Amino acid sequence: MVRLSVNVNKIATLRNSRSAQSGSASTGYPSVVEATRICVEAGATGITVHPRPDARHITLTDVREVAAFLEPMRDRIEYNIEGDPRPELMDLVTEVRPHQVTLVPVRPGEITSQAGWGVDTPAGPMRELIARMHAADVRVSVFVDPQPESIDWAAELGADRIELFTEPFAQAFARSEAQGRASFETYVAAAEYAHARGLGINAGHDLDANNLPLFGGLPHLDEVSIGHAIVGDAVFEGLASVIRRYLDVLP
Repeated sequence: MVRLSVNVNKIATLRNSRSAQSGSASTGYPSVVEATRICVEAGATGITVHPRPDARHITLTDVREVAAFLEPMRDRIEYNIEGDPRPELMDLVTEVRPHQVTLVPVRPGEITSQAGWGVDTPAGPMRELIARMHAADVRVSVFVDPQPESIDWAAELGADRIELFTEPFAQAFARSEAQGRASFETYVAAAEYAHARGLGINAGHDLDANNLPLFGGLPHLDEVSIGHAIVGDAVFEGLASVIRRYLDVLP
């Protein structure tokens, strides 16, 4: 079964739009922990958070509070912390010990992730960091583009999984189903290559209920991480209903 890990960043974005300085009675609402509860009760088998340095959505406090909420369910609900390998965040990962940390490159000024790690990224510090995460019993996934050289780079670092950056596929699918299927073949080849190299396969970025029926059939796919589309759909349909609908289209 492909695991659906729901990214709850956008819940925090909405909450943060009413700052504590505003004096609003709705400060702290909507609750990231409450959203996590609804996702889990609706059947999601994973929760993802991506705390950025500017704390524009998920905060370090959120990371701890979600970890505490999920701890009694640790044997069935996976916790995934995404982010760049800055010391503050990596220290928190070793403190919280989620099931998985996903290492994601960050470009200055970006709104959201724009690409996987470049293969010219120095391997030494990344390899040391991955060894540190393994010592804390945390699985490591590395965010990459669907190219053999990127997959080789991740494998040589000692990563456990890759997370395939799926925005190019999503954009192709939005143009036409034919273009989406052509792009999908690139991801099939990447998944087969990664599997042969002993890596698990995650995927995320701009996946939604329209393109997921195709992408969910990716060979060896372990997990998809989806946030923006789920929260956007939930505005109109309700969060629990949307979670169940996404689960229905996964194999």
